Amino acid sequence: MTPLLAAAIGAVVFLTSAISGIFGMSGGMILMGFLAWVLPVSAAMMLHGATQAAANGYRAVLNRADIDWRIFGRYIIGSMLGLALLTAIAYVPDKVTMYLLLGLVPFAAAAVPQRWALDVTKRGAAEICGFLVTLLNLSAGVAGALLDVFFVRTSLTRHQVVATKAVTQTLSHILKLVYFGLILRVAADETAGAGPAAVLPWWIFLAVIPLSMAGTTAGKKVLDRMTDSNFRVWSQRITLAIGAVLLWRGLSLLVA
Repeated sequence: MTPLLAAAIGAVVFLTSAISGIFGMSGGMILMGFLAWVLPVSAAMMLHGATQAAANGYRAVLNRADIDWRIFGRYIIGSMLGLALLTAIAYVPDKVTMYLLLGLVPFAAAAVPQRWALDVTKRGAAEICGFLVTLLNLSAGVAGALLDVFFVRTSLTRHQVVATKAVTQTLSHILKLVYFGLILRVAADETAGAGPAAVLPWWIFLAVIPLSMAGTTAGKKVLDRMTDSNFRVWSQRITLAIGAVLLWRGLSLLVA
């Protein structure tokens, strides 16, 4: 890895962690799109998982008083089922599939009628959320837009939304590290069977953690100054804009 690429990754990690610190999502989509552009898929998944696990975990700590632990406990059940399913088939996405999924999910989520939107606080919803989010997170790298569908109709405050989503996403990214760490033993990587360590030096994983925490702290300060209504409006606008860019990237690779 060249010093320029390492510096670029560090800068994007800080910026995207700040965005996620404000909206509880979106930053992960940008980071995944960037990493998939400059790295092989498996390496991008591993570095993204490490970065986002640290950023979301730190955000969960900062907002720990607002976490709904009952929702998280039920979410874990669905997540374990999703992990078991994909582990059984050892699925590794290619770059075109990843970009298309990243781009399509925000629009699909926005198209869900309000009367169909699931409330994560209701019976069975958190389990379904954990299952679907885990499947998408291990296929596209991020699943924030889908996760938001389960929170958009709740009575939770913006701090409760960000805090509870942070702890669920921490688990999702830890599962990503476990999943890709296991299947890379039996699935071919873009580098002729080498694992992510053959592409990324160990120190880059350590370097991005404090940068993700610093970005998260900066984002938290902005979140505290926002209103609940502005939070929800800008969350959707930014996510759709990012989705459009990623969808264009996927389509350009498909027709290339």
